[in-house]
Amino acid sequence: MLIKKIHHVAYRCKDAKETVEWYVKHLDMKFVLAIAENEVPSTKAPDPYMHVFLDAGQGNILAFFELPTRPPMDRDQNTPNWVQHLAMEVDSLDTLLATKARLQAAGIDVIGPTDHTIFKSIYFFDPNGHRLELACNTGTPKMMQMLDEVKWDMLNEWAETRKAPQHARWMHDGSYTED
Repeated sequence: MLIKKIHHVAYRCKDAKETVEWYVKHLDMKFVLAIAENEVPSTKAPDPYMHVFLDAGQGNILAFFELPTRPPMDRDQNTPNWVQHLAMEVDSLDTLLATKARLQAAGIDVIGPTDHTIFKSIYFFDPNGHRLELACNTGTPKMMQMLDEVKWDMLNEWAETRKAPQHARWMHDGSYTED
């Protein structure tokens, strides 16, 4: 395989300092690196920026760019705000629920936990308007095998019909049993 891992994922932010402080405070991420230039290294365009990097665990890096000379950031108005999000894994349901309580105590609106059968999730927004998801895995080997067996059938049916295939509806309709 060509790809070893994701080196970092970068998003735009409104305020680099506020963003770093928010992720450190609310998600316990460590601030690992800041890079600032007045010229984009790849294009040589004059465009000052602050690029900050946060440790998202297990060698995963979440990065942000503050671009003070650019128009204010916005989101794709043609895409619902629940679609574009960053999902990060936590170790347990207890951690998920404790984090939800901590976020809510800080005045952050949180949706969930939502039961996806193979994982449970909470959803909220960072100060830049980026939707975040925290998820804890709850799937069994049998569940994962069932999903693996139908993935291509589902994708092919979707490609032909653009209607949701029903092969894995058990994930959200409560019909799954461990028989």
